[in-house]
Amino acid sequence: MENKVTLTYNGGQSIELPVLPGTLGPSVVDIRAFSKTGMFTFDPGFLATSACESKITFIDGDEGQLYYRGYPIEQLAKESDYLETCYLLIYGELPTRAQREEFEHTVMKHTMVHDQLTRFFNGFRRDAHPMAMMVGVTGALSAFYQDSLDINNAEHRKVAIYRLISKIPTIAAMCYRYTQGLPFNYPKNDLGYTANFLHMMFATPCEPYEPNPVLVRALDRIFTLHADHEQNASTSTVRLAGSSGANPFACIAAGIACLWGPSHGGANEAVLKMLDEIGSVDNVPAFMEGVKAKTHKLMGFGHRVYKNMDPRAAIMRETCYEVLKELGLENDPKLKLAMALEKIALEDSYFIERKLYPNVDFYSGIVLTALGIPVSMFTVIFALARTVGWISHWNEMISDPGMKIGRPRQLYTGSPRRDYVPSGDR
Repeated sequence: MENKVTLTYNGGQSIELPVLPGTLGPSVVDIRAFSKTGMFTFDPGFLATSACESKITFIDGDEGQLYYRGYPIEQLAKESDYLETCYLLIYGELPTRAQREEFEHTVMKHTMVHDQLTRFFNGFRRDAHPMAMMVGVTGALSAFYQDSLDINNAEHRKVAIYRLISKIPTIAAMCYRYTQGLPFNYPKNDLGYTANFLHMMFATPCEPYEPNPVLVRALDRIFTLHADHEQNASTSTVRLAGSSGANPFACIAAGIACLWGPSHGGANEAVLKMLDEIGSVDNVPAFMEGVKAKTHKLMGFGHRVYKNMDPRAAIMRETCYEVLKELGLENDPKLKLAMALEKIALEDSYFIERKLYPNVDFYSGIVLTALGIPVSMFTVIFALARTVGWISHWNEMISDPGMKIGRPRQLYTGSPRRDYVPSGDR
């Protein structure tokens, strides 16, 4: 029997609305028929609105759960790798060995970008923010790969998906190299996906570059942990842009632009800025007392979605210590400062009762710094990792025969109708 809710309005009129169950998580009330009442719902920020149906990612913030296609993030981060996770997000199932080899081969075969695309960078100032370059250059991909722009053609969509996953790391590395005044490095397809990215970032023409496997694994985990996060602001932006029929390169550029906002993609950058402001371990107790008094803001602790422990944080914490040990940075002043903050947050009842646990951004910022990646590149790394999530949601939406162009409604509170008055009579 179908579950329904009955809504009574205008003093006695009523309408029945169906309740739709999900595989996991709460059921939702289908309010599409609500417009028959002549009214609309009001939900700023869409905090209580399900804007789509999706089979890709599930989050339970109260329980601290994050699943990609049903697989817990803890298992994928420890036992899988980023490219296999990409395949899972795109196709819905883990690949066979043959499927994985074909997928990796195809992705690595497309890592080069059109040579003319590299000239776009000359139009940017050297001190331009890397995210500004990412938005512009990613959007420009549609001008160079016009053979994969028919969104109604499944093969075109597949080619565009592969191109984006392949080329975004190349573009990201170019953004870094350009700001540093360094020559661009061509991809080396005999390296793995993440090792190749580190090569494009840090190799010089002067000597061979051998990616450290511990650091490669750490960055690959960061990519995996950030690959998708359900219907967040940037994913919703990609879906909204895609609902208009915009090409996939433009949609991903829109997602990158949204991620650039400090309330979304800048959290790990904010952690490093906070550590700089605290200055030293000696200042930590006073700073934490200021947090309790609400005179200081604690960045990298707690999460808007997770009301319990961020399931990604425990993996990132372990990875953080592995990297620090590998690089001999256990005694680095800034990193000791971060660990002092962590210790208080995990032991002090004030933070425990409020569930202000360290989140993934707290540890990933420390790891990225240890890898030699500047703060200005943190959100670029995030965008690189999240591209597969964005494009998976885009493809899921475009493949849905019931897709409609996004058109949120509003509560208008401006002036009522009024007549124009000539300027001489005002």
